[in-house]
Amino acid sequence: MAEKIVIRAASIERAVLRIRGRNVMLDDDLAALYEVQVRALNQAVKRNRQRFPPDFMFRLTAAETNGLRSQTVIAKTGSGGRRTAPYVFTEQGVAMLSTVLRSERAVRVNIEIMRAFVRLRRILGANEELSRKLDALEQKYDTQFKAVFQAIRELMAPPHSPRRAIGFRDATRSTLDDQ
Repeated sequence: MAEKIVIRAASIERAVLRIRGRNVMLDDDLAALYEVQVRALNQAVKRNRQRFPPDFMFRLTAAETNGLRSQTVIAKTGSGGRRTAPYVFTEQGVAMLSTVLRSERAVRVNIEIMRAFVRLRRILGANEELSRKLDALEQKYDTQFKAVFQAIRELMAPPHSPRRAIGFRDATRSTLDDQ
């Protein structure tokens, strides 16, 4: 009997990153979803290199890797992290992975990942469509509704909340600094 594989779509969508203008997933995240070691995933890819052209998979540059490290997506080298830059896979690369991993889990996980990519594309497309319609309305009724359009654009933008400082304040220290 085939095992039932449960993967939350939200966890897949959180693993999708935007790099070089493409939606991609890190080899580390894919290995966790497929329940294989990163080394095994990368070995399977290297054995079938002809199936992964540059538009399916590419290795991150040092700057891109450092950018992800600063976002704590990748562990630092000195703290048990990886020694090489990770590979990232585009949607087509992820589809090709299931053919080289050849497991039932790989096929089922791949289906869920494809659904997540489709959902993300729909969300991006809807947002672009809304933005185009808003631009057209703004040009048509520019002077009358300028404030309304500005308010709508602010609502469309992701919320910016100031971050509070982490830690505690020493009341005695602040009074000593004033002297």
